[in-house]
Amino acid sequence: MKIPAATTRAGRVRVGHTRAERRRAGRRRAGKDGSALSPWLFLLPALAVVAVFSLYPFLATAHQAFTDARTLTPGRWTGLENFRVMLDDEQFWTALRNSALYVLLVVPCTVLLPLLLALLVRKQMPGVTFFRAAYYTPVVASVVVVALIWTWMLDDRGLVNGILRALGAGPVDFLGDAWLLLFSAMALTVWKGLGYYMIIYLAALGNVPRELHEAAAVDGAGALRRFLSVTLPAVRPTMVLVAALSAVAAFKVFSEVYLMAGPTGGPAGQDTTLVMLVQRTGTGLNGRVGYSSALSLVVFVITLLLMLLVLRAGRVRGEEDSRARGDDGPARGDDGRVRHEAGRARRDDGRSRREERG
Repeated sequence: MKIPAATTRAGRVRVGHTRAERRRAGRRRAGKDGSALSPWLFLLPALAVVAVFSLYPFLATAHQAFTDARTLTPGRWTGLENFRVMLDDEQFWTALRNSALYVLLVVPCTVLLPLLLALLVRKQMPGVTFFRAAYYTPVVASVVVVALIWTWMLDDRGLVNGILRALGAGPVDFLGDAWLLLFSAMALTVWKGLGYYMIIYLAALGNVPRELHEAAAVDGAGALRRFLSVTLPAVRPTMVLVAALSAVAAFKVFSEVYLMAGPTGGPAGQDTTLVMLVQRTGTGLNGRVGYSSALSLVVFVITLLLMLLVLRAGRVRGEEDSRARGDDGPARGDDGRVRHEAGRARRDDGRSRREERG
């Protein structure tokens, strides 16, 4: 088979085609026969699902937030009226307080406790596999089942009050007091999420170099010092991820409080969260869909800002640690000298090879 020849501008004959030319020719042929659309055709079903079940409902909710729509009537445009009503709604401020308190108390627990748990179950000891499975069991259990178990345990005649009676402390009304009920729901949320975040930390701890711990131990660092100086800096990006995930989940909490406090949100609705308020005002034959949509939009904005704030705080903390360790800027003088010496050695080696060929 004769190979086609090509002539360059300098008049020299070049045989065949380069790989880059063949790639460009292939792309031109792909564009002509329409195969460039093949990736989009594969993505089309997934994009259609996202557009129908995520994008369109979001846009429809954003539009209804500025109307007085109800369950059976489309409503009319009212502008910012729903948001003005929201500012005067006492239930809104109660729900906002409960959701914010949920984030402030739940997030630190779900960031630190799973890390300590991962450090414990990471050690190779007899029966550690059983404990890993036991800690992860609440994650796969239904939240309805778990909430019912906790409700029975915290009831006046439940297990917890039975132990308190035996100790002479008397029964505690966990489900009748507004604050105790809210704290009990927080404890349920933390307990159910321990196993999930523990698995995330186990994956992060597996990437921490063992040599760092060995070097710190040789320098005389104890277990606590190695944890603070080696483990924590290595898993800090994972801690930021866990904080962002748990903050969003805590602010949008619904099932735990709804199942333990009931549809009314506890005594006089004092344990209502924002998502519970959205569900309560937007359902039923006379549901205020427009006002519920405005609440949903507020929840979306606050959740987005909260996630960005957590990620930004983690990034700033990482930059401060990098500057403290001298990982960037002029402080990297030793590293720069090493790279300079390596480059000079490569240049000398290349020069000697050229001299040998000459």
